[in-house]
This record gives sequence, C-alpha cells and structure tokens, in this order.
Amino acid sequence: MPVIISLNIKSIKMKHFLIIFSLFSIVFFQNASAQDSTKHYQLPQLLSYYYNVKNALVAGDAASVSANALAFTKTVNSIDYKVISEGNIHTLANDAGKIAETKDIKKQREYFASFSTNMAAVAKTVKLTDHPIYQAYCPMKKAYWLSNEKAIKNPYYGSSMLTCGQVTETLQ
Repeated sequence: MPVIISLNIKSIKMKHFLIIFSLFSIVFFQNASAQDSTKHYQLPQLLSYYYNVKNALVAGDAASVSANALAFTKTVNSIDYKVISEGNIHTLANDAGKIAETKDIKKQREYFASFSTNMAAVAKTVKLTDHPIYQAYCPMKKAYWLSNEKAIKNPYYGSSMLTCGQVTETLQ
C-alpha cells in the first residue's frame, strides 16, 4: 500500500508541476507575442511619421511638419528599450521635438538634417519595414534623408531644388 500512495503523491505533484509549467508558458508566449505585435506596429508607424515629416518639408507645409514630428515623438517614446536602445529613442525624440516646437520651415529643415542622420542610424540596425528604404544625399546641404521611393524629392529646399540629390544607399 505505501508504494501506491507514494505513486499517487508523485502523480499529483507532477500534475501540479505540469499545470504550473503550462500556465507559465502561456503567459510567457502571450507577452512575447504582444511585444512582437506592438513592435511590428510601432516601427512601421515610426517610419511613416518620419516620411510624413519629410514629405511635408518637400511641400513646405510647416504646420504638417510640426504635427507629424509631434506624432513621431509620441510613438518613439512608447517603444520598448529592447527594440530600440534608450539612447537612440532619446536622440530621435529630441530631434523630432525640436522640429515639432517650431513653425519656421527653415528651422525645421535645419533640424531635419540631424533627425535624418539619427533615423538612418536606427534604420541600419533595426528592421523598421519590409520595404526598401532609400537613403538620399543633398550635395548643396551636405545632408542625407530617408525615402520610401527612389525618386528624389529634396526636403531641404522643397520646390526651389526639388530634384537635387541622389540615392546613395538602399536599406533592406
């Protein structure tokens, strides 16, 4: 009889262990999946706001530049430091914050150079999208920007020098 009781106790302990292990696994994988889902939404959204800032600079629309830079700042500040490093998040938020704070298109374009350099650094280390990202260069401004298309639309000079520049790199 003692052997049977012993087996039942071991069986019960094993069942408890399996239940606890199963619950732990479910919680762990749900959290990982939720973080993955958030990451997959936030990173393309971040890039989209960057493109919106760039396109608004091309169009010379300072109000839209400011609004999209503010949206970028809110999104980048909500990203986990495991996805993008804390230093990069703070740098991008600072760059976008400067752009958002002014309605002066010349100042916005000035701040955009640093913003683009820092955004390119992140784009080279973190996969922001499944689509190609084109890094373009303006020789007049001696500054880069990112685009979702190969066609040159210069954000630094807008309509006055719309096609000045060239694609220097394609990020995959």
